[in-house]
Amino acid sequence: MRIGKDFILFTRKDNTMTCLLLSRTFHEEEGIDEVIVPLPTWNARSCEPVTDNMEKFAIETELIYKYSPFKSEREVMDQFNKIRGEKGTLVIIFNLKLMDNGEPELDVTSDPQDIQMAETPREGTKPERRSFRAYAAVLYIDPRMRIFINGHKVQTKRLSCCLYKPRMYKYTSNRFKTRAEQEVKKAEHMARIAEEKAREAESKARALELRLGGDLTRESRVTLRQVQNLAITMRQEADVKKRIKDAKQRALKEPKELNFIFGVNIEQRELDGMFIYNCSRLIKMYEKVGPQLEGGMACGGVVGVVDVPYLVLEPTHNKQDFADAKEYRHLLKAMGEHLAQYWKDVAIAQRGIIKFWDEFGYLSANWNQPPSSELRYKRRRAMEIPTTIQCDVCLKWRTLPFQLSSVEKNYPDSWVCSMNPDPEQDRCEAAEQKQKVPLGTLKKDLKSHEEKQKQLTEKIRQQQEKLEALQKTTPIRSQADLKKLPLEVTTRPSREHTRTQRPRSPPLPDAIKNAPSRPPGSSPPPKSCSQLKKSSSDHPNSSSPKLASVLFKEEASTSRTHHHTVTAGKSNSTLKTLAKPGTSMKSLSGLQSPKSPRETPNPKAAKVPAVKKSASGRCSQASSTRKRALNIPEDGSEEEGEHKKERTKRGKFLAMKEEKDSSEVVVELTDSAGEEELLELKKAQKDKGLHVEVRVNKEWFTGRVTAVERGRHAIRWKVKFDYVPTDTTPRDRWVEKGSEDVRLMKPPSPEYQAPDTQQEEEVVVAEPSTSDCVRIEPDTTGPSSSQETVDLLVQILRNCLRYFLPPNFPISKNELSSMSSEGLLAFPLKEYFKQYEVGLQNLCNSYQTRADARAKACEENLRNSERKLKETEEKLQKLRTNIMALLQKVQEDIDINTDDELDAYIEDLIMKGD
Repeated sequence: MRIGKDFILFTRKDNTMTCLLLSRTFHEEEGIDEVIVPLPTWNARSCEPVTDNMEKFAIETELIYKYSPFKSEREVMDQFNKIRGEKGTLVIIFNLKLMDNGEPELDVTSDPQDIQMAETPREGTKPERRSFRAYAAVLYIDPRMRIFINGHKVQTKRLSCCLYKPRMYKYTSNRFKTRAEQEVKKAEHMARIAEEKAREAESKARALELRLGGDLTRESRVTLRQVQNLAITMRQEADVKKRIKDAKQRALKEPKELNFIFGVNIEQRELDGMFIYNCSRLIKMYEKVGPQLEGGMACGGVVGVVDVPYLVLEPTHNKQDFADAKEYRHLLKAMGEHLAQYWKDVAIAQRGIIKFWDEFGYLSANWNQPPSSELRYKRRRAMEIPTTIQCDVCLKWRTLPFQLSSVEKNYPDSWVCSMNPDPEQDRCEAAEQKQKVPLGTLKKDLKSHEEKQKQLTEKIRQQQEKLEALQKTTPIRSQADLKKLPLEVTTRPSREHTRTQRPRSPPLPDAIKNAPSRPPGSSPPPKSCSQLKKSSSDHPNSSSPKLASVLFKEEASTSRTHHHTVTAGKSNSTLKTLAKPGTSMKSLSGLQSPKSPRETPNPKAAKVPAVKKSASGRCSQASSTRKRALNIPEDGSEEEGEHKKERTKRGKFLAMKEEKDSSEVVVELTDSAGEEELLELKKAQKDKGLHVEVRVNKEWFTGRVTAVERGRHAIRWKVKFDYVPTDTTPRDRWVEKGSEDVRLMKPPSPEYQAPDTQQEEEVVVAEPSTSDCVRIEPDTTGPSSSQETVDLLVQILRNCLRYFLPPNFPISKNELSSMSSEGLLAFPLKEYFKQYEVGLQNLCNSYQTRADARAKACEENLRNSERKLKETEEKLQKLRTNIMALLQKVQEDIDINTDDELDAYIEDLIMKGD
C-alpha cells in the first residue's frame, strides 16, 4: 500500500459482480492483526446477492459502506456501471499518502490526461519517473492491451521499433544459475515426496496381498485391485516428478541465451541507457553500462533492451529490482561489452560524433538540450525511424510508410487497421509483420605479436615518463635539504654541465655571455634589491669598475625543473652599467650560467633593445610567484643579514634595461625557457578544451585536450579519452601536436574550455617604476565548489533530522525546513536523540507487550486445540469400536484387526452401495 492506505476493487465477469475492500484504516480502527477482506458478490442482471450466508454478506457490505467512500448499495452499483462492456475491473485508491506540506504525492490536477509525481521538476528527471502515462507506455516490451488514464488511451511503445539503426546480439552464459538451482531443489523435494508416497502405497499393496493369501472372494479382489491401482498411480506420479527433476538438472548445466537489442535514440538523445524487462514486464530502466559509465560522448544516446526469463533472474516482490544482485551485475557487464561492440559496428565515432548529432538537429554543445525544431531536421529524424502504431481493435502492430504530411502528426487514440495507407496491411485479418533487426556478433580482439609488443613498449614509455617526473621532484623540509640539492658550478664545460634529463636553457645575451666566471668559493653572500638600488644610485655619473656576479638558490622548491647556481667572479673584463638616481632594478631573479667558458669574453657590453610592455607585464606577474636572492660582494656581516632576509623571497627572472639616451641597462634572463618559447607555450595553452580524435592501435577514439606542455621537439597535448577499452589502452595519453595520430574535431566551446585558456588573452602590462616588484595574486579562476558542498550537506542534515524527528519535539518540521546553517549548528542534538531513543524504546516495548500477549493467546489456543484433538480422537476411537461391534453382530466371521482395515472396509461398503 505505497500510494494510499485503502483501496476498493470492482470487477465484472460473465453474470457476476464482485467488490473487494482492502483497508488499513479498517484494521487499525478495529484493532485486527489478521488480514480480513470483505468480498461480497451480486448477480449482474438482477443485482441480487450471490451467497449462501446472508449474515456474512450483510457484515461484508456493512464494512464496505462504513470504511469506503461509497455509503450505500446504490453508490456501489454506480461504480459497476462505470465498467464498459461485459467484463472489466475498476480500482479506486483512497486515503492517499500526503507529503509534509499536506498535499498528496500524486498530482492528478496539473494534467487532466495524466497522473504525475508531485513536486518533481522536469529538468533532470526522466519522463517515466515523473509521469504515469510515460511509464505505462514502456511498461511492457510487447504490449497487447489497451491502457486508459483518466479516460484517455495511452499510446504504448515497442522500444525496439523506436530506435535508429537497431541491432540484435545473442548472448549465452552459464553464470545465471541461482534461480535454476532453486527450481532444481524444489523439483528434487517434490520427487522425493512422490517417491515416498509410491513406496508406501506399494508396501500396503504387498501387505494386503500377503494377508489375503488364497482368499478369492469378490470383496477381497476388489479391495486388492484398488490398493494395487493406487500404488500404480503413485508410481507413475513419482516417475513424472523424477523426469521433471532430471530435466531441470540438465537445464541447469545448459547455457542461458538472451537477446540484446541496441539502437540510438535520435528523438531525445539524453534519454539513454538499458531497459531490462522480466517476462515482458519492465523492472529497471536507464541503467548505464560499459562506455556510458565514463560520462563522455561515446555510446551517448544508445538505448538497450533485453527481456530476461524468470529462470534466469528473479525480480523482487515490488518488481523494481532483481533478487540476485551478483548475477544482475554480471548481466550489466555483459551488456556493456556488447554495447561497445555495437558502437564499433555502427561506426559513429569513426565518422565523427558531433557531426552525427548535427545531422539530426542537435546543434547545442549542451547534451541535454532538445534537437532543433526546424522542418528539415524533423523530416530527417522521421525518415530514419518509421512510425509503428497499434490497432485499437485487433491489437496488432502496424508499420506506416513514411509520408511528409505525417511528420509530427498526432494519431487518434482509436486508430484501426483500416486507416493504414498500406493496402496490404489495411485490415485486421492481415498478419502482423515482424520487425527485421540485423544480427550482430561480439568480436574478441585477437592481437598479433607486433601489436602486443607495441602496446608493451608504449606502457614502458609511459612508466618511464612517470619515473622521470618523480625523480625531478625534490621536497625541501629543512635547511639541511638545501645542501643536498644537485647544484652545479659554471666552470665546467657545457657538455659536462648539462644533463640529459634537464631542459636546456636559452641562449644568453652578449652582455651576460661575455661576463667572466669566478670560482664558487669566492662567491659573496646575497644582497637585497634595495641595497642594489642604493649602491647604484650613489654613483650616478661614474661607471662601476666591476659588476658582482649573482648567485641564486631555489628554496622550498618542488618544481620539476632543476635550478642551476650561477657564479661570476671578479675579472679584468668588467661590465659597466650606468644608472640614474631614483631608478631601480625590477623583478630581480637569478642569472643563468654562460654557455661555455671557452668562449672569448667581450669587454664591451652589447646593447639590448628595450623590453616590450607585454614582456614587462609578464615579468611582474612571474615575480609574484617566486623570488630569488641577488648576490653582490659587500661586507660580510651586513651581507649575511641581508642574505637571510632575501632567502624568504622568490622570483622568476631578472630584467635589466639599457637605453641609448640614458645609458640604462636592462637585460632579461629566464631560468626555464626563452621569451620565444614562453610566447609559444603561452599560445599553445589555448588548445586546452579542444575536441580531438587520437589513433590508438589502428582505431580512432574521441577525447579532449586537458593539458599542454612543450616537449623536446614540439608541443605535446595530454588527451583524456571519452572511452577506450581500459584493459588495453590507458584513459589518457600524451601526443604531439600536428602528428598523424591526432586530428581536430571541433573548436572548444566556452562551456568546456579550461578557465586558464578563457582568460589567457588578458596579459598584465606594467610600466617600469621605482618599486621593487609588482605583486600579482595567483590565478584563482578555477571553479570552487566548497559552498555548494556545504549547502548540500546542510540540506542532507535537514532531511535526516526531519525524517527522524520525535513526535513531541519542540521544533516542528516546517521550522526545521527553514532553519539556516547557523541554526543547525545550535540545534539541540542531545535532546533530539534523547527523545528519539525514548520514543524508540516505547515503540519496542509496545511491540514486545503485543508479542507477549499474542504468544500467551497462541499458547492458550494450542492447549485448547490439543484438548479438543484428544477428545475428538477418543470419540473417533469409541465410534470405531461401536462400528466394529455392530459389524460383528451382522457378520460373525468378519476379521478386522486394525483401524486402517476397518476404514477400508467401510469405504468399500459405501462404494458398493453407490
